[in-house]
Parts: sequence; structure tokens; C-alpha cells
Amino acid sequence: MDKIPMTAEGQVRLETELKHLKTVERPTIIRAIAEARDHGDLSENAEYHAARERQSFIEGRIAELEDKISRAEVIDVSKLSGKVIKFGAKVTLADEDTDEESTYQIVGAEEADIDQGRLSVTSPLARALIGKQTGDSVEVTTPRGSKAYEITKVRYR
Repeated sequence: MDKIPMTAEGQVRLETELKHLKTVERPTIIRAIAEARDHGDLSENAEYHAARERQSFIEGRIAELEDKISRAEVIDVSKLSGKVIKFGAKVTLADEDTDEESTYQIVGAEEADIDQGRLSVTSPLARALIGKQTGDSVEVTTPRGSKAYEITKVRYR
């Protein structure tokens, strides 16, 4: 069983979702199924079938979250430091073509959200950055072609 690296923040996010599913969504769907059953013939009861389908989704997500949380390897980013990029680093990159700067934090796959600046450790860009430091250049192949970046800042707080 492989460990799943994640930040403490990522683990809290998963645990919050799990708690919500167990305490809010699950009881709600159980009530919806009971109400739909009361409407009679289940073979042609669309409400019942929709509620059962939703229940199946919720139970699947609960099992998935419990598995991920049990395999989580929480890495405390606040205790990390140094100049070399590793998991948890916040990295500022300058596009070598446009000089446009972007900042990303390298996080676990389960907490990645590019719009929030959280880059999955398994992404091509993060894999290219790991082990590099300020001043280094990296070239990454993207769906739109090859991109080159210069690392302008590395921090862990």
C-alpha cells in the first residue's frame, strides 16, 4: 500500500469533506430513500432510483476518502527549509519567453488545484522542479509545446 504525500492542510480538507459526507449527506440521502419508498411501486419510482444512485456515489466517496486518509503521509511544511525545491516548497517561476511570474506550492495529488496555485507533486512541472534551486532553469513539455521557466524564488513558509 503506497503512502500518499500531503500537507497538513490537505489532510484537514479531506477529513472535513469526510465528516460532512457522514454527518450531513448520508443522513439526508437515507431520509430521501425512505420518503421515496413511501411513494409506492419502486420499479417505476424515479425519486427512489435517483436517491439510491446518490447514495452509491456518497458511499463510494466515503470509502475513497477513508482510504486516502489512512494512507496519508502528512508532511509538515513549516519544518522544512533550504534552497533546494522539494515537496511543500512555494516556488516563483518566471516564464523565459514573456517574463510573466507565477507562484506555485508543490503539494500532494489529492490537494492540487492549479487555480489556487497548488501544483501536484506528480505533475510534469513539479517533477522538473524537484531538486532545483533559485536561478536554475527548467524546461517542461506541455500540451501546448515546450515551455522554459527560471526559478526566481523558493520558500517554505
